[in-house]
Amino acid sequence: MAVSLQAKYPLRPITNIPRSRRPSLLRVRVVTCSVTTTTKPQPNHEKLVVERHIVKPPLSSDPSLLSNKPQPKLVVEQRLANPPLSNDPTLKSTWNHRLWVAAGCTTLFVSLAKSVTGGIGSHLWLEPALAGYAGYILADLGSGVYHWAIDNYGDESTPVVGTQIEAFQGHHKWPWTITRRQFANNLHALARVITFTVLPLDLAFNDPVVHGFVCTFAFCIMFSQQFHAWAHGTKSKLPPLVVVLQDMGLLVSRRQHAEHHRAPYNNNYCIVSGAWNNVLDESKVFEALEMVLYFQLGVRPRSWSEPHSDWTEETEISNNNQA
Repeated sequence: MAVSLQAKYPLRPITNIPRSRRPSLLRVRVVTCSVTTTTKPQPNHEKLVVERHIVKPPLSSDPSLLSNKPQPKLVVEQRLANPPLSNDPTLKSTWNHRLWVAAGCTTLFVSLAKSVTGGIGSHLWLEPALAGYAGYILADLGSGVYHWAIDNYGDESTPVVGTQIEAFQGHHKWPWTITRRQFANNLHALARVITFTVLPLDLAFNDPVVHGFVCTFAFCIMFSQQFHAWAHGTKSKLPPLVVVLQDMGLLVSRRQHAEHHRAPYNNNYCIVSGAWNNVLDESKVFEALEMVLYFQLGVRPRSWSEPHSDWTEETEISNNNQA
């Protein structure tokens, strides 16, 4: 007859271990049961995340103010996600990006062709050229107004432009990343807007003067992000023609745009030629608009917040060291 192991060797509590030895046995048991995990979570570089934790100070009527204990102060803690690395897939162009850029360039070419052929047919040269110059000048102004608006108002949940607002906030924290973005990745959002705006104008108008303005204005707006990226590049890495245009003042220069990334972060918003920057900053146009919006709507611009740690630049070197 088979006898079970439990019946043959019954389990009994251990009672004959000296008390001085029991702690060491306990330590061995803990060590043998411990598990070490070496897998580290991978950082998510796809989205800029800002977490804010605010501790409000006590009110003047708070009875705790009568005590001698130190009182809490207003504290704003902000933690941002890791910046995108130079090989991050979010900086790469996709086929969807390339198609939108191609569509935008096509509408611009049609507008330019209508301006040139219409000018030749009607023997007009000066008017379309002046209209094109006006488009170039107003594009710089438009880029500054739009840049000021998304820098200071709204967030990622804002309809239509929320993604761009979030991207510009990340750009202030890590401005060097724009030089790592591929061409279509950098331009596709504006190319989509240009496509839907210029295409109806191509179909509705044949006036060479109208298209002289439209093609130049739309071209500068669509490529303003590329001009912006060049303003963050070094001359040794830029195409020679771009360096010449920057030195001539036809494109915004690195030295001029660098002022936008220094405290108090409320100037030099224009990113096409930068010709309007001195006019707007010296006349305090944006400061006046901020005051109007504050008194009418009670909305404070981000540039009023000091210290503005969201816009404290982190260099690529420090980022690589952390990685």
